[in-house]
Amino acid sequence: MPSTLVTGAAGQIGSELTPRLRERHDRRSVVGSDLHEECDVSGPYESVDVTDRQQLRQVIREYNVDTVFHLAAILSATGEKRPDAAYRVNFDGLRNVLELGRELGLEKVIVPSSIAVFGPDTPPEPAESTILSPTTLYGISKVMTELMADYYGRRYDLDIRGVRLPGIISHGTLPGGGTTDYAVEAFYGAVRQGEYKYFVRPDTKLPMMYMPDAIDALVSVASSDLSDLQHQCEYNVGALSFTPRELTAEIRNHLPEFEPTYEPDERQAIADSWPDTVDDTAARRDWGWDPEYGFAAMVSDMIDNVASDLR
Repeated sequence: MPSTLVTGAAGQIGSELTPRLRERHDRRSVVGSDLHEECDVSGPYESVDVTDRQQLRQVIREYNVDTVFHLAAILSATGEKRPDAAYRVNFDGLRNVLELGRELGLEKVIVPSSIAVFGPDTPPEPAESTILSPTTLYGISKVMTELMADYYGRRYDLDIRGVRLPGIISHGTLPGGGTTDYAVEAFYGAVRQGEYKYFVRPDTKLPMMYMPDAIDALVSVASSDLSDLQHQCEYNVGALSFTPRELTAEIRNHLPEFEPTYEPDERQAIADSWPDTVDDTAARRDWGWDPEYGFAAMVSDMIDNVASDLR
C-alpha cells in the first residue's frame, strides 16, 4: 500500500499536519520523520536527517512512499544565527527530496514556501508574480524552493506544489525560531505571567494565520487536481494581518491585566522587509482557498487552549 512521508513531523506544522493526514487516511500509511530518536507514537515514525539522501531513500523504499510533505527547515531568525545548518537543511535537504522524487518516481511532493521570499523591494499586497528580494537565508532558500519546483516540474514532470505560508499561530508545538514567533509567545506570556516583551515595534503589521487554516491550506492544495493549479509552490494564502498593538488590545478583551512592553531586536529588520498582507486571489480561484478563523476567533481560541495547556 502506498504511503505518505512527512519530514519535520515534530515541528510546529508537522506535529499537527501528521495527525490530520492520519485522520484522512489509514493511520499506518502516514509516516512521520524528524531528527528525534523517538517521537509520534500514534503511527509509524522514523528518525531521519533530510541532509542524508541515503537515509531518505531507505525510508521511502521501506514504506513504499509515493507522497512527501517536506516540512523540515530552519526558520528565518534561527537561520541567521546558524547559517551553515540552515544551508544544509534548507538547500541540501530540499535537493535530496527532489532528486529522490525524480529517481524513485514519487507521485507528489508538497513543500511550503513562505512570505520570507518577499523583501524591501516587493510591492505592497504582492501577488504570485512579483519582485522577490529576501533578506534572510531562509527567504533565499524558499525562493530556490519555488524555482526548483518549477524546474523539476518542467524538466522531470514531477508534481511539486505548495503555498507561501505567513506567520503561523498555534498552541500545540511552539515555533522554532521564526520572525513571527511573538504572535505565539504573547499568548503564553499573557496567560502565564500577565506580561510579554515583544521583540518588534507595536506598529509592525504582518500576515498571519491560525494553525487549523494552515493545515487546511496544505491539505487542500495537495488534494487539488493538478490541472486546476496555475502555480506550483508560490500560491499566496491570506488569513489575518495585525500589529502587536492590535493583538494586545484583543488579548485584553479576555485578560484585561495583560501588560506588554516592546524591545525591538534584530528581527525587526526582517519583519520590516515583509509586506503587510498578500493577494491570494489565485488560491481562492484555483482551489477554493477560504480561511475559517478571523482575528477575534483566533485570539479567543488560542487563549482557551493555552490556558488549558498550562493547567
